[in-house]
Formats: sequence, C-alpha cells, structure tokens
Amino acid sequence: MSELLPLTVGEDELALLTDLYQLTMTQAYWKEAMDGVATFSLFFRRLPPERRFMLACGQQHAAALLSRLSFGDTALSRLADTGLFEDGFLDWLANWRFEGDIWTLPEGTPVFAKEPLMEVEAPIAQAQLLESLAMNLVQLETVLASKAVRIVMAARGRPVVDFGMRRMHGIDAAVRGVRAYRTAGLAGTSNVLGGLRHDLALNGTMAHSYVLAHDSEREAFRAFARHYPRTTLLVDTHDTLEGVQKVIELMGEEPALAVKAIRLDSGDLAELARGARRLLDAAGHDEVQIVASSGLDEVQIEALLEAGAPIDAFGVGTQMGVSADAPVIDLSYKLVAYAGEPRIKHSPGKINLPCPKQLYRRRDEQGHYLGDMIALRDEPVAAGEPLLRPLVKAGRLVEAEMARADEARERVADALPRFSADVRRLEAGESDYPVMLSPGLERLQSRS
Repeated sequence: MSELLPLTVGEDELALLTDLYQLTMTQAYWKEAMDGVATFSLFFRRLPPERRFMLACGQQHAAALLSRLSFGDTALSRLADTGLFEDGFLDWLANWRFEGDIWTLPEGTPVFAKEPLMEVEAPIAQAQLLESLAMNLVQLETVLASKAVRIVMAARGRPVVDFGMRRMHGIDAAVRGVRAYRTAGLAGTSNVLGGLRHDLALNGTMAHSYVLAHDSEREAFRAFARHYPRTTLLVDTHDTLEGVQKVIELMGEEPALAVKAIRLDSGDLAELARGARRLLDAAGHDEVQIVASSGLDEVQIEALLEAGAPIDAFGVGTQMGVSADAPVIDLSYKLVAYAGEPRIKHSPGKINLPCPKQLYRRRDEQGHYLGDMIALRDEPVAAGEPLLRPLVKAGRLVEAEMARADEARERVADALPRFSADVRRLEAGESDYPVMLSPGLERLQSRS
C-alpha cells in the first residue's frame, strides 16, 4: 500500500484524514441504524474562467486507496481521546471496510462541468466517510494535470520539463504532481523522488550558484561539461550571449565535451534565443539546442513560438506547480440517491443531478468528438461511448480496469486532437462543446 499513501500521512493515520463532520454524521447514521445504499457523485459545477476543459486525474489513484481504507488501533485510540465517539461506534469502526462500488472516468479523460468524475455506491455510512479524502486526492491531480496539459499544447510538440517542486504547496503535492504531469504529457521533471516514483524522466543541469562558485564562467562550464558529457549549460549568469560564445569556444577547444543544449533563464527570451541560435549556427553547432525557462506559463510559451523564437524545449516551474491562474475547481461530492430514491439539493446555484449516472461521448465518422450526454446509469440511450467504469466492485479493486501510467498519457494525446479547436484554445472563455442531459435525467430533474 505504500505506493498509494501520501508522503505526509502514515498508514495508521490515513483513515483520520477526513473532516470531523464526516465522522459525526457516520456515528449518527450508525445510531439511527441507517444502512440503505447511497450513491455519491463527484463533479464540479462550473469550469474556472481560464479553462475550457479539465483533465480528470487522480480518481483511479483515489479509488484504489479508498478501497483499502481501515481504522487501526492507533486511529481508534486517538478518536477515543476526543471524547466525541461512543465505544460501540468505535467497535463498529474497528470492523469498518468499504464494501461498495466505485465508478470512475479513466485517468486522463477531458471533462466538463456537471460531468461525474467518480460515483461511489455503498451503504451510506461507508460512502460518507470517503468524501474528504476523495476530494483531496482528485482535486490536486486534476488541477495540476489541467494546467500542465495547456502548457504541453502551447509548446506544440516541444518537450516540457517540470521545474516546480521548490514552490509547490508541500511535499505531497510535489510528488503527486509529477504523476499528473506525466498524464498530461510532460517529458521530464527535476523532482528526483517524483520522477522515480512515477517513472518520468529526470532532467536537470546546474544553477547560477555553480557558476558563481567558480573563478570564471568559462571554468564552470568546462568543469561541468567534463563531469557530464552532453549536458545543458546555463548561460545567463552574467551576459547571456557572451555565455553562449564561451560555450562555443569551449567546444572548439574540447570537441569531446559535445554540449547538448544551452539554457536561457532571464531577459528577453525571444531575442536572446535568436541571438544564441545565430551564434551557434555560425559556429557550425546547429545540433546544440536552446532550452528556455524563467517563470513561464502557457501564454508566454505560445507568444514566444508565435514570435518565431527558436526554442527547442521549455522548463516550467511555479506557474504550473501551483496552477497560478486557476488553483482550485468547484469540486463537490454530493448524495444523489439513497435507499433507491433520487436525492437532489435545491440550494440556489448548487443544484445536483440525481441518481447513479453514466457519461457518454459521441464521435463522428472521422473520430472527432461531437458532444457528451449525462444519462441515468441504466437508461437505454444510443449516445456514444460510455466513459464511467466500475473500478471497485463489492469493495475489491478490479485490477483489469486499472489503467497504466502510459495508457493515461496516451489517452490524453489521442483525445485532444478529437476536440474542436475552440475547446483547445488557451484564451479564457466558454467553449462550443455541447454537454446535454438524457431524456430520462431531464424528466427526473424537472420533477424534483
């Protein structure tokens, strides 16, 4: 189970990673002998203004983890110390196991407002306890994958590397973020633990401190390139183009060094990239690539490429690591059915779609996506490919439905070109992609 656990939470504490009201409600269900089957739906009501779609990520990870949740002796002892819970309830928790079903979208599925990313079906006291942890796990990875995929789209096939660990919100986010980045299509990460845990290529060169620690920039370049043949050298510690010229001279003096790339990390990146490219090409080093970093996001990357900047790869840090322009989604985990009856919340602006559901995605003959339909799970509709899959059945993980990391990444790469250009635009605004309700769901909602 260790590969599923957040870094900051031990296995004996994981069941306590919840909001207090989840436990107090569960005790109330227990006391009232309420054990009817409930369905909870995980979805968001609206897209952030800066997003035209979200990339669903983390729901498979969440389902696998939630299916194995339990209350051990340490957790029970700490709950007893609060004085809030009866002995009988704590005895019940000691034997608590999730015995229901969890339906999820496949990892890496582009998703829109009101569409279920996950649905949990179990006796209500079991399903209720999963809410806070499920939302935490899916919120983080979906937000980061959705930002990362925009950066990948902006780079137009050029490799993008994650440089963001140092400014991310804690060690758990930094490591789980790499999983989201891999799904979105990043080429590598500087985060050693994240890359090793989630099998994403490790990338990294030097910092300005390495250059400053040497007596001269030239000697810093020479030493580092000798240690690491085919490395990338950071050339902007002093004068950027002079730094490029020193790299050229170094390769002339020691051809075996074979520098792979230079990195630009400050200044007018477009102009400096053009100047560096001219110097490298004139010296016969058209094989040396140019990598750009320095507070980049998808808007800046798109502008650089629109301006014709000869940049071969990008390093992206803070803007992606905290999803600075849209750091949260309006994620909800709502009861939509209990004891065989639909349940619907009528609060203004917070209405949910009742009953267990299925999400269908339609294609034309060329494979382009035409639109989605949210339907009742058992409703007979001819509406396209059903996307929600039963990942946990009767409390047990369905291993055959667990997508490998490569499958999630391939799903993203395959799906994006099937959407209209309007969905893939980086500008803020609503897309033209239609999401409709099935006739049965429309009738049910109108009667509620």
